[in-house]
Amino acid sequence: MKTLSTLMLSAAFIASAAAAQDTPAQAENRWFTDGQARLQEALAQQPIEGRARNVILMIADGNGVGTNYATRLFHGQQNGNFGDENVLPYETMPNLGLVKTYNVNAQTPDSAGTGTAMHAGVKTDAGVIGVDEDVVRGDCSTVPGNEVTSIAAMMTDVGRSVGVVSTARITHATPASSYAVSADRNFEDSVPEGCAHTDIATQLIDAMEAGTIDLAMGGGRRHFLPEDVTDAEGSNGRRADGTNLVERAESIGATVVFDQEGFDALDLTAGTPVLGLFESSHMQYEADRDGEPSLAEMTTAAIEALSQNEEGFFLSVEAGRVDHANHGGNLARVVRDGVAFAEAVQAAMDATDPSETLIIVTADHEHAIAFNGYCGRGTDILGLCMGVNDGDGIEHTGEPELADDGKPYSVVGYLNGPGSVLIEQTDGSFFGTRPNPDQGEATDLEYLQQALIPKGSETHSGEDVAVYAMGPWAHLLNGTIEQNFIFHVMHYAAFEAE
Repeated sequence: MKTLSTLMLSAAFIASAAAAQDTPAQAENRWFTDGQARLQEALAQQPIEGRARNVILMIADGNGVGTNYATRLFHGQQNGNFGDENVLPYETMPNLGLVKTYNVNAQTPDSAGTGTAMHAGVKTDAGVIGVDEDVVRGDCSTVPGNEVTSIAAMMTDVGRSVGVVSTARITHATPASSYAVSADRNFEDSVPEGCAHTDIATQLIDAMEAGTIDLAMGGGRRHFLPEDVTDAEGSNGRRADGTNLVERAESIGATVVFDQEGFDALDLTAGTPVLGLFESSHMQYEADRDGEPSLAEMTTAAIEALSQNEEGFFLSVEAGRVDHANHGGNLARVVRDGVAFAEAVQAAMDATDPSETLIIVTADHEHAIAFNGYCGRGTDILGLCMGVNDGDGIEHTGEPELADDGKPYSVVGYLNGPGSVLIEQTDGSFFGTRPNPDQGEATDLEYLQQALIPKGSETHSGEDVAVYAMGPWAHLLNGTIEQNFIFHVMHYAAFEAE
């Protein structure tokens, strides 16, 4: 028998529902109708189950929630709108979670530890790759017995193909965590005497020879060439051991390419290993890119090559230079590389079937990026904060907001970095007054956003990052998760699901 309070509560809900129907002005509002349409999409969404034949992990290095927000606005504004309503390709994915990024010994993480967490399923210390937290950074004697196996190696064991793509050096922390074991992320072309594991570049070629890496594309040519060898762009190699790993790769049947022309000539159906080394160090920023493929082009090529294997594949893709531009305090390059990453995600979505391919999009960490002021709609994300229009219309006033020092300020700043207003004096002290930028200055490609704390290289931050996912078992990525859980979802989808 229902109690009086239950009956009264039910009546209240009925009355509330009836009242909600009687809101003609609200019901005709576009925000209301957009919300209703999104509700219907959500109600129609069904999780995809079954085993994933392919897994693609796409990491925009340093693309935390704040950095992603800047890229979203920039992309939208480049397309002629205010930017706020813009939706990046991966933001259409139906599954979303928040990721805790700390390393075992670091509140603010390092990319070697975060990369290992995602590729191998264990959190570990900062600076180490493919090992657990019992390894002491730089001490090779602590490595034996503490190695961990990556998802890439596991995919190879069951006959699937593996590729790794990055706009950073292919031996850099995040891409290396898909194939290497190292006591220090900096062992890119040499290791101390007595190390059981070779340097990271050698491990990549070893993996190609063993058939565990089928395709690798990125920068880092210098770590594959001896010191006395000069590449076609005039840069010397860095290998002190005299080993020419490019020649070795060619000797095992790999096709090695160094530029856009070589990339365009690749036979992606040949079924032979592919090694693309497009720069001596990192690949160029998207804003400066000339003579080398985009991240979207490399992603598309990798999927075509790896798809020749009917058993399936694993592909790790990194937009490494989002991170580097943040370190440089240069938002104009951050967002352009962010858009290039979004285009790579769209390319992956276009080239695969969501019923058989799990695509996970995330970042390894965030940066010390901050957003200033009460800015009006349509304010250029790269420029000065313009006032809110309280009159007729929604676009900003066109008048910069002023700080208490009477000067305008940009929408984006950094808590620390090379754009600091504090300048080192001859006596070693720091002093300075805030510059007075105009809109032309603030939107220039070379402009460094103002920062508070002086740092030659801006730092990471420990904030959560987002993870977006689509495909088989993508719905497992929800809520707030530890970063290493990403591996476990990939493993379940690829091996355990029926």
